[in-house]
Amino acid sequence: MNQPINHLVIAGRDAPLWLAAATLARALSPSGLRVTVVELPAKAGTGDLHASLPALEALHNQLRLDERGLLSRVGGAYTLGWNFADAAGAVPAFLHPFGAFGSPIAGQDFFPYWLRARRHGMSVPLEDFSLTAAAARQGRLFIPDGESEQYGRSDYGYHLPALPYAAVLKELAIRAGVGVVATRDLSVMRQAGLITALRLEDGRLVEGDFFLDLTGTDALLIAGPDNGVETWDFPADRVLTARGPRLTHLPPYAEVRGFDQGWIALRPAQSGTYLTAVWRSGPGEQDVLRRLPSLCGFVPGDAVGRSSVPGLRARAWDGNCVALGAAAVRLDPLHDLDLLALQQGLVHLLAHFPRHRGFAAARVEYNRLTRAHFTHLRDFQTLHYHLARHAGPFWDSARELPLSADLFHRLCLFRARGDLAPWDEDDLPPDSWRAFLAGHGLMPDSVSPVTDLVPAEELKARLRAMLGFVKDRVLQQPDHDAYLRGD
Repeated sequence: MNQPINHLVIAGRDAPLWLAAATLARALSPSGLRVTVVELPAKAGTGDLHASLPALEALHNQLRLDERGLLSRVGGAYTLGWNFADAAGAVPAFLHPFGAFGSPIAGQDFFPYWLRARRHGMSVPLEDFSLTAAAARQGRLFIPDGESEQYGRSDYGYHLPALPYAAVLKELAIRAGVGVVATRDLSVMRQAGLITALRLEDGRLVEGDFFLDLTGTDALLIAGPDNGVETWDFPADRVLTARGPRLTHLPPYAEVRGFDQGWIALRPAQSGTYLTAVWRSGPGEQDVLRRLPSLCGFVPGDAVGRSSVPGLRARAWDGNCVALGAAAVRLDPLHDLDLLALQQGLVHLLAHFPRHRGFAAARVEYNRLTRAHFTHLRDFQTLHYHLARHAGPFWDSARELPLSADLFHRLCLFRARGDLAPWDEDDLPPDSWRAFLAGHGLMPDSVSPVTDLVPAEELKARLRAMLGFVKDRVLQQPDHDAYLRGD
């Protein structure tokens, strides 16, 4: 009979460690599983921030985290999406909102009807039909209700300063019964290809039946000569994170500004404005650093520079160890997908978590699923670099990056008729892809003929009614700052 798995050991650092520990303890402790965390020193600094997509709200709800209390405690903020702009103003900006565009017409998706109206002279941008995009432009949050949900999906994410967010999650995990052992370093003890224990810096052993690696890019548990990282082609390899002063009025979105040598992202929060700067290493690096104050509008403080080498672990689940977060997949800094990738790993791990040592089939399926999900997240990031119209050598090389077969097919189908090829392992809704495709100026060559079944005057009336509904509902929404204050 296979040995039972009674003790889970999680090694790692920073917020990803504690988010995983709190989630797994709450889900698995009732079954009798004991959870121990081996905590390594933090690598996150005061200039680091976690920006989330809407999926994190659902996980926070499962963890019974009070949303407003969390944002108040960590100095965070809400975000309704990303505004993509050109630092030189040479390329039109567009907003990618966390929500749907328009309402179905005649039982069909809104997007092809917008395309038809555009071909007949309508100049209203796609984002004007989004409740969340319109609210973001007005500096307001959008609080959905039954009527707005009938119109279309409205979502939001968070801007969470990394260090205080990790502290909140650590408290949550400890309350859920997680044991904690701190160490400055560790080594791995193995027998017959399986991890038996972690040896701490002081010589103590932490034995376990199953292990999780959340040590980030160090991958202290999962890495091995036959389990390295398959690197991906991206144009940038240098990242700087920093912090600046708090904005007087907090916009409820992040802004990504492309410039000739790379891009910067500005994420507003109550505790400051958080900067991410991304570029390619080489002779022009000092010029990038010199230009940062003018690009972001402040002198960056608490700056930390890091390398960026996106790629995928050959096997996220190897033996009796599963890698989560950056130990499993290293994504480009664009789009803030790190926490989403961590959540996907957790979702699939909970679905396949073994109770006995006979887990070979679960391991194979977990590795298949996570590889498919993570490569499609990569494709979403590649799409931006491929289509972005910023000028400069950085973007010229970015547009030449190779496309995966799946992404090439998706782009070809969209160009031909405005459709999105279905992917089973796609973590981003269709309107996220449409926001980028349309925002970058890619328009299909033809429109679905089903839209012709709706007479032109009726279509115009429907679109005018949608714009009126969006305007009326947005004017009823709270100001972002006032909502954070609890006014």
